[in-house]
Amino acid sequence: MQHRIIVLGAGYTGAFAAGRLARRLHGDDVAVTLVNAEPDFVERVRNHQLAAGQDLKPRPFAEMFAGTGVELKLAEVTAVDADAKTVAVTGSGGAETLAYDTLVYALGSGWTDHGVAGAAEHAYEIASRSGALRLRDRLARLDAGSRVTVVGGGLTGIEAATEFAEARPDLDVAIVARRDLGDWVSPKAQAHLRKVFAKLGITVYEHTDVAEVRDGEIVTADGTRIASAATVWTTGFAVHPIAAATTLETTARGQIVVDGDMASVSHPDVFAVGDAGYAIGDAGVPLRMSCASGIPMAQAAADAITARLTGAKAGKVPLGYFNQCISLGRTEGLIQYVHADDRTRTVSLRGRFAARYKEIICKGAAWGVANPTYGMPVRRRRVAKAAEHAGSAVKALA
Repeated sequence: MQHRIIVLGAGYTGAFAAGRLARRLHGDDVAVTLVNAEPDFVERVRNHQLAAGQDLKPRPFAEMFAGTGVELKLAEVTAVDADAKTVAVTGSGGAETLAYDTLVYALGSGWTDHGVAGAAEHAYEIASRSGALRLRDRLARLDAGSRVTVVGGGLTGIEAATEFAEARPDLDVAIVARRDLGDWVSPKAQAHLRKVFAKLGITVYEHTDVAEVRDGEIVTADGTRIASAATVWTTGFAVHPIAAATTLETTARGQIVVDGDMASVSHPDVFAVGDAGYAIGDAGVPLRMSCASGIPMAQAAADAITARLTGAKAGKVPLGYFNQCISLGRTEGLIQYVHADDRTRTVSLRGRFAARYKEIICKGAAWGVANPTYGMPVRRRRVAKAAEHAGSAVKALA
C-alpha cells in the first residue's frame, strides 16, 4: 500500500516540497498529491509587475510536474482534521474528503486590512493574482494625473510604488508609511531609496497612519484627507485561517508551531512550510514570512519526510538570511545584506546591477520550484516499512 502524502497549496513552498518529494521517493511506494485551486504557478513576488501591466510567463503545473509522479488536484481546501488525518476539499466534482499518511501544509498567507475601516471595500490588494489583475484593470482605466496611493512602507509597498511610477509616469503615485521610508536598511541604502523615489516623482507620506479608506480618498489618523483614485493595500500578510480552526498547535497569528524538521509539535505527521509555519531559524529567532524563509523550510520538510520513510539521514538545511532583494522598477534595485537573524549589515548593492541581481533571484526562485533537486541526478528511494513505522512511533512519543 502506498504512503499517501498530500501537499496543500502550490505556492513557492508547496510546489517545491511536492516536486522534491516526488523526485526523491519511489512512485511505487509513495503517492504525492498536490492540492491547489489554480492550474498555474503564481510568481507572487512579481504580482506588482502584473498589476503594472506587464505580462508574465505562464507556468502551468501540468508542464512543471510532467513525468514526476505528482498528482495535481484542482480544488479549494475547506478544512483539515489533523486527528482523523483527512482533508476536506471542494473542486469541479463537488466536495470530497482526502485521507493522508503525511500532510504538508503550505496554504500560505493573504492580505489583511488590519481592521481599518473601508479597506476591504475600497482598497486593492496584490497578495494574490486575482487581486493583482483587478488592480491592473483599474490602473489601465485611470486618466493621466490620477492619484495612486500605496499604503504600507515595507518591501511590497516600495516595490509596488516604484513599479507603478515607472510603468505609468503619467500617474501621480504616492506611498504612505508608518515610519521613515526604508528605515530598516542601511543609511546608504535608504539614501538610494529616497533618490529613486524622487527621480520617479513619488510623493512620500512618512509617520502616517491610515484610519479609513473611502471611495476616492483615504483619511489619516490625524484627519487629513488624501485624494486617491486607486488605493493599494500592502500593510502585511495574514496566514490562511484553516490551521487555527484545527487541533494543531498554532500561534496567535494562526501559524502552525513546528520543530527543526518543520513537523508540527502537536501532530508529527503534519509538516508546515512557508508563511503557514512558525519555525525558529539558526540564529534563534522566528523566521519571517518570506520566500527566503519558505524555500529552505520546504526543503527541510521534504528531506525530513524522505529520511523518516526511507531510513536515510536528512542533511542540515541552513535556516537563516543573507540579503533582502528589492526591485525599484525594472532598471533600479537595492540589495541589502543582512545577518543570519535578518539584522541589517552596512553593505548594500544599488542601481542597475542590483536590479539585475534581483531579477536573477526571481528567476531562480521559479526555476527552483520546477527543479527542486537543483538539477542534481534524481534518485528515488524505496520506502523502508520498518523505518516508517519506527519513525512514526518515535515521533508520537516525542
